[in-house]
Formats: sequence, structure tokens, C-alpha cells
Amino acid sequence: MTARLLLALPVVAVVVGGGCRRAETPAPSATPSPKAAAASPAPTATPTPAPSATPSPKATPPKPHARSALLEPSHATAKAPGTYRVRFDTSKGPFVIEVHRDWAPRGADRFYNLVRAGYYDGVTFFRVIDDFMVQFGINGDPAVNTVWREARMPDDLVKQSNVRGMVSFATSGPESRTTQVFINYRDNSRLDPMGFAPFGKVVEGMSVVDSLYSGYGEGAPRGRGPDQGRAQSEGNAYLRGSFPKLDHVKTARVVKGATGAS
Repeated sequence: MTARLLLALPVVAVVVGGGCRRAETPAPSATPSPKAAAASPAPTATPTPAPSATPSPKATPPKPHARSALLEPSHATAKAPGTYRVRFDTSKGPFVIEVHRDWAPRGADRFYNLVRAGYYDGVTFFRVIDDFMVQFGINGDPAVNTVWREARMPDDLVKQSNVRGMVSFATSGPESRTTQVFINYRDNSRLDPMGFAPFGKVVEGMSVVDSLYSGYGEGAPRGRGPDQGRAQSEGNAYLRGSFPKLDHVKTARVVKGATGAS
């Protein structure tokens, strides 16, 4: 199942870093979207090197039993702590997401299990749309994508808003969330009524997130960026071979020091 933004959005002028940019973008989705309903598509992001995030607490490597969930989603059932942090080390530097289970319990649990399994290690930031959002979560190994494509989870109620820095799962419709997530670059609260339920927020290194390479623009067939179907079936061989400038995750780990994290 591929992931794109479902709805087209109007052209919006957004003030970023003292300048005004225009953005035409569709909402975040996890499958090829049907014909756009309004004006332009939703969630993705842009590059500008920035200072590294604050040094993080010690990160715990994935545990052997957790890594088995990579090829067996039914093993990814651990309940997440009430609050935990995940440090992403990327090709542009580190950033940290703080997750609150009470915001979206199913999303928080799924993200926790995916990180513990090492799912996000090596994944590419394949959809980065200026002044909108950055989307990632297609694994570099096609075999892993195959088993997770149908591992849909029930929806969460939308209790928080998709404002700048908030993190939500991409979706292609009701109860279709699997592994793809996006980070909002701006106030995208228009996504709230569409069912995108934030489960966490970037609390360190948002400047790193802002700097991720966005030069390819929207994904195919709408733009010059990666085709999600090929990314699912060919993994990083396709993404890195055809889109070498895209940034990627080196490792993602639950870090010690956050409330309830271990």
C-alpha cells in the first residue's frame, strides 16, 4: 500500500523565517490517492542545514525479540509508556520526537513497536514538501514492506491539532494507518477533520527537520519525486538510486531519560 496525501489544498501564503513562500500541497495518505477533491494535495517538507539537536540521553538498541516484529507484525503488540522519546539520527543530524500515549494510544503503541523493531533504521524521507510536511516510513527492504502493507490499525480520535512540529500517521482513509508518518512544517490544522491524529511532537532538532532535502517536490505522478508503489516494491534500491539527494534516517531509538521510557 502506497502513501500519499488524499486531498488537494488551496494555495496558501506562509511566513517562514521572515519570508513569505507559497505552497500547493495535498494531504498525507498511505495509498495512491483517488482524484483530488479540491485544489492541491496534502503533507511534505525542505532543506537548510541547521545546528544539531541537543545531546540526547543514552539510546537503547533494538532488542532481539523486538526485531522479530520486522517480519511478523503480529509480534508488535507491546503497550507503549505513557510518555516516551525517540531520537532520530539522520543524514542531516539528530532530532527527537516526544510521544504522548493519551493523545493517540493506537498510534503511540504502533510507533513504539516499530522503533523498537528497528523499522525506521535506513528509511528515506521520500516526500518532503516545502511549507507543508515531510513524510517517511517506507522500509528500505521490500520484504518488510510486503508484510506491513496490510497491518492496518484502527483509527484514533483526533485530540491534538496538526500544527508545526506535530507528528501523525499517514492514512488513505478510515482504519488504513500502517507505518508511514509525517511531521508538520506549519499549521496544518485543516487536516484535523480528515482524521489525522497527532501522537507526538518534535521537541529537539526541528531545524534539522526543516533542512531535509525537498528539491524533488511532490511524488509521481503529480510531481518529480518518488513513486510510492515503486518505493514499496523496490525499497532503497529505487529511492537511493533514482533520488540520491534525498535524506534518510540512520537510526531511530527509544531513549532513556524520557518519562516512562526504557
